[in-house]
Amino acid sequence: MQENKLALFEDKEIRKTWYNEDWYFSVEDVVYALTESVNTKDYIKKMKKRNPTLAEGWGQFVTLLQLNTNGGRQKISCSNTKGILRIIQSIPSPKAEPFKLWLAQVGSERLEEIVNPELAINRAKETYIRKGYEDTWISQRLKSIDSRKELTYTWKQRGAKGRDYAILTDEIYKSTFDLNTTQYKELKGINKTKRNLRDSMGKLELAITNLAEVTANEMHNINNSYGIDRLKEDVQEAGKITGKARVEIEQKIGKKVAEKTNYKNLTNSNIKQIEN
Repeated sequence: MQENKLALFEDKEIRKTWYNEDWYFSVEDVVYALTESVNTKDYIKKMKKRNPTLAEGWGQFVTLLQLNTNGGRQKISCSNTKGILRIIQSIPSPKAEPFKLWLAQVGSERLEEIVNPELAINRAKETYIRKGYEDTWISQRLKSIDSRKELTYTWKQRGAKGRDYAILTDEIYKSTFDLNTTQYKELKGINKTKRNLRDSMGKLELAITNLAEVTANEMHNINNSYGIDRLKEDVQEAGKITGKARVEIEQKIGKKVAEKTNYKNLTNSNIKQIEN
């Protein structure tokens, strides 16, 4: 079973997964962290073109693994520490050496977390604290991560694969918020970034999304659903239920739940005002 997490290198998110008793990192995330290239896929293509030896051995140290994306779980090019070190040799960046030290630290932290799993939760909290989020938001976000992990595991057990995760996630957003994933990211102003959509949601948005996913998971189990079509029906029904709740909440509070404001930017702005 794979274990997916986010790591942070100089405020850049690096997706990673525990596979074959080793950490595997998203190659695109690593390239972006070192280069801040707007188009990491294009940068990787040019990098391989410049270095034929790297291109020839690419398939030997780069593996397609399922990682969380804004559109659900998808297969992403990943490599372990040895492979990543080989890749960054072809990247002219002053951050290369600090990144090597960071890789070593991440490896040692994993060994500590195996002995004491609570450390993983604490480190997730520390990551969000460093990114400027408040405690109540962090608690809500961690709850949503657990629910999401449970739901995607159910989807996997009930026949979901590949693009199915993105399709089902899209249905949750559409049924709950009347926005698909792309529209939701555009609303938040993050459609062209690697930023996780849920990291831009407010507490109420997270709570409603969490309710939709918990409800969908219960419906899958009660209906004993299997296959994308049956799973999709459950997800749509769960979204309709929580969508009605969202509309009632909006009528009471007098504003949209899915706000245009990026929650992190709002939080950082509030912090600056307090400091001033």
